[in-house]
Amino acid sequence: MAQKIADDLDRRILKELSADARITNNELADRVGLSASACLRRLRRLEDAGIIQGYAALIDPAIEGWTMTAIATVRLSRQHDDEIRMFETAVQSWDEVLECHLVTGSKDYVLKVMSSGLDHYERFIKEKIARLKCVDSIETSLVMKTIKAQRFQVGTD
Repeated sequence: MAQKIADDLDRRILKELSADARITNNELADRVGLSASACLRRLRRLEDAGIIQGYAALIDPAIEGWTMTAIATVRLSRQHDDEIRMFETAVQSWDEVLECHLVTGSKDYVLKVMSSGLDHYERFIKEKIARLKCVDSIETSLVMKTIKAQRFQVGTD
């Protein structure tokens, strides 16, 4: 079960960190109206509770030449534990896959895949996904334009 946010001060801390995770504790404390020590205690509690799961830099994939995004849907031949484990273990090792979601409906998984172009994506499909015996079908949609891309942020209401 997910942890609950204690109060409005926690929400304000999370909102500030969502906007700038590199903010100093002193600046964060000033922005949310706490002393530095009280702010740090709350921050540690949020980390220990797993509400704050980590800190990351958002890197432009184009610096590695990865300029094409594809959405691939995959259906397994059977939804048996061994095939699910085989697929999910393989996905964990593929650098091209940024996200993988187990979904309901006619497909089993939706993958967000980055590549340097169609040739790279074709090799990825042929040499990685299609080689898995558990995969029954793969369908791809190429992303033409990203309209909205946002990480989760805590709201104030």
